[in-house]
Amino acid sequence: MKEPSIEACARSILPIRDVLDILSGKWKLQILMLLMFEKRRFKDLQHLVHGITPKMLSKELRQLEMNQLIIRKVFDETPVHIEYSITPYGKTLKKIIVEMEDWGKKHRKRIMSKPS
Repeated sequence: MKEPSIEACARSILPIRDVLDILSGKWKLQILMLLMFEKRRFKDLQHLVHGITPKMLSKELRQLEMNQLIIRKVFDETPVHIEYSITPYGKTLKKIIVEMEDWGKKHRKRIMSKPS
């Protein structure tokens, strides 16, 4: 089998870098995974994503919304009710996230069972 050219490798790096830029950090994938199952309010997300500050959660949600992966819906109530949900486009990441979870489980098992 022929090795890919340097140019082909370079073209592959750009979309991979785009994905990493969009999903970077330790919070975004956790937020997306939680929203895969149901709509959530800000406080629910803050409670479920252990260690995230309100400021960081707000920033991550804005970025996910900007990349069309989630929707922010504001209900005109007192107090204001804001709900976040995943978009159909965001759901296209489910396969990737599940693959990452599977790999992570295998990696954790491999590393934890390795003798020192």
